[in-house]
Amino acid sequence: MADSDGEKGNLRMLSGSFYIARDKGPTPQGDDSHFICEEKQTIGLADGVGGWSRHGVDAGSYARQLMNNSLLAIRSQPHRQVDPMKVLDEAYTKTKAEGSSTACIITLQKDSKLNAVNLGDSGFMVMRQGAVIYRSPTQQYSFNTPYQLGNYANSDKPWQGQVIKLAVEAGDVVVAGTDGLFDNLSESRILEVAATGIKQGLHPEEVAWSLAQEAYLVSMDTETITPFMKDSMMAGIKHIGGKQDDITVIVSLIFDT
Repeated sequence: MADSDGEKGNLRMLSGSFYIARDKGPTPQGDDSHFICEEKQTIGLADGVGGWSRHGVDAGSYARQLMNNSLLAIRSQPHRQVDPMKVLDEAYTKTKAEGSSTACIITLQKDSKLNAVNLGDSGFMVMRQGAVIYRSPTQQYSFNTPYQLGNYANSDKPWQGQVIKLAVEAGDVVVAGTDGLFDNLSESRILEVAATGIKQGLHPEEVAWSLAQEAYLVSMDTETITPFMKDSMMAGIKHIGGKQDDITVIVSLIFDT
């Protein structure tokens, strides 16, 4: 079967998302933002740095403007040839809000490869046949201090993000998320929940809901062992249980048209 471009066996990704904002009273939208652009087969997410709230700044404002500008930048990109770095660079240039955020943009191109740029401690995993075949590395200066885009003098720049190119196959599953997901659920647990949901025939949005819901429940548990707790111990900081945070999850299923 040929897709709209007349190519046979062209891969596409079906995506769905779920977002749980941490209850912060005056900023009910939380600090995360994300988008799914099915037309250009591109997804993106950003996590506003919460520390700005101590200075009277809505910590999610920068992330929301950055993702909105990313979506606008994608519109001018060639069909199925989106360049995530160019998109992020254009969005960064046009984002004038106060604050800062991490960023991750992922696209599926015509050559059946994922092309991504990731800056900070958001990121993604790729799963194949019940195993994790890739996990994007975290970029941080020290524990809980990620690389971050912003408008202040010492902020990081898009070119400091890691560019990732990865061949994918039909049946692969991509799970992207902010640190609210990865700080609370282990890689093995994310794999288990996602693989089970896809095997049951759930839509990616339903799988994203399952992951976000479990991450939220763990975040509220003051006794459980979490990745954030382990990382805290390695940094010499005492933290027990989950980490309360905004949680964004995007799940994408790769399929052959």
